[in-house]
Order: sequence, then structure tokens, then C-alpha cells
Amino acid sequence: MASVSTRGPTEQTAIDRAILGEGTPEAAWQGWARLNALPEVEPAELVPFGGRAVVVAPHPDDEVLGTGGLLARLSQISRNILIIAVTDGTASHPHSPEWPPERLARVRPQETRAALQRLHLRQVQVVRLGLQDGDPRRIESNLSGLLSRYLQEADIVFTTWRYDGHPDHEAAGRAVHFAAEALELPCVEVPLWTWHWASPDDTRVPWSRARRIILDGATHARKLRAVEAFRSQLEPDAATGQAPVLPEHVLARLTRPFEVVLI
Repeated sequence: MASVSTRGPTEQTAIDRAILGEGTPEAAWQGWARLNALPEVEPAELVPFGGRAVVVAPHPDDEVLGTGGLLARLSQISRNILIIAVTDGTASHPHSPEWPPERLARVRPQETRAALQRLHLRQVQVVRLGLQDGDPRRIESNLSGLLSRYLQEADIVFTTWRYDGHPDHEAAGRAVHFAAEALELPCVEVPLWTWHWASPDDTRVPWSRARRIILDGATHARKLRAVEAFRSQLEPDAATGQAPVLPEHVLARLTRPFEVVLI
């Protein structure tokens, strides 16, 4: 059922975007005619010749889950790519003796490297900022200034939507939007956890800005293989009994044969 809220995103409170339970099933999204009728956008339109795609990912795996297919296609058309990893994802397994922050700090960047290789990316550079995972205030206060060291003229900046529901995603989105705006660079936002808390025709989501990037069969297969590289997020925690961070019902919403961006 669609949300009855009439408030725009800037009027929402965090509780409006709470990530609870299993969220809206992918079957509900697939049954929504508008999803498959969203206007299409080509990678070459998003990142014109001479431009560079800069993807600012709050956590390792966000860049692949949100834009893995887009990155693969951009590489095919010889666009340069910079991935800025805001955190190393060290808060994904709280209180786990099997996955302490020190181990996650080593493993999760390794998973990202493997995933990017599986996407067959060529002109790609990765910068790791090492900000504290799970500390949105520090992320927001520090990220804009750090980005100024890396952003250049003709960059097109991609990041998580400012109202995505996850506190780190929202903090990164705000900081990136501010930095891009200050430099007069385009900022493309990517909904990830939005598919969990929102529902078809949800008035909290700016659907008029939404565009689909269609993934051909080979590109989609590469993305699926890349997602499999994030083993720390895909397997249950044997030490605590916790379910995977990315269970099947979450992956179903993020591994479609198309990706959605807000432009």
C-alpha cells in the first residue's frame, strides 16, 4: 500500500524512513507498473565524453550494489572512474568475535577490490578516507572538506540519496551534495535502502527525478558476480548467530537488471 504521507523529503523525520523487518517485498515493486516504465538514461548521457564518474560510497559494497552495472558500462565506453570509500565498513558486525572491526578493516577493502575486478573495470582509481563507520555526524562534518581534495572540473558525482534511510547514507549524501553544489558539479543520487522502507507510489520519494539504467545480460551477470565478492556481508555470523547483513530479500531489490538513479 502506498504511503499516505504528503510531506516532501525535506520535511520528513528519520522515523519516516525507518529500516525495520524485511521491508517492501521485491514482488510488490515488480508489480508496480511505474517502476518498469521509469524513463531510461544512457551511461554516456550521465557521464559525457571528457567527464569522470566519481562514486562516493559510505560503505564498501554500496558502490557495487547501487551503480555496479553503470560502472561496468562506463568502463566499456572508456570513462575514467574514481571511487571514494568513505568508511571501511567496520561496524557491520557489532559485538562479533568472528568479525571484529580490525578484521573488517582488512577484509572489506579486499572484497571491494575483488568486486571491481569482476566488473572488468579499467580506468578506475579507489581512494579510502577511513572515516568511522556508524558515526554519521562525523561523516557529514568531515566529508565535504575531504572531497574538495579529489573533485575536479567535469566530474559527475554519484552518492547515496540524502533521504535513503540509513544514517551513514544520508550523512554522506548531504555532504556530497553540499560539496558538489559548491563546485557547481552535477550530483546524481542513488536510492539503496529506499527500496526497503518506501512503497510503490510513495510520495516521500521524488519519482519524477528517477531514471533507469538498463543492464544488458553480460553486464548484469558481471554485477551479480561482483556482489558475490562481499562474503562478509552475505554469510551468517557463526559467532553471534546473526543473519547475513545482506539477506536474499535485500539483494533482490538491489540486483535487478536495471539500476535507478535520481537526477
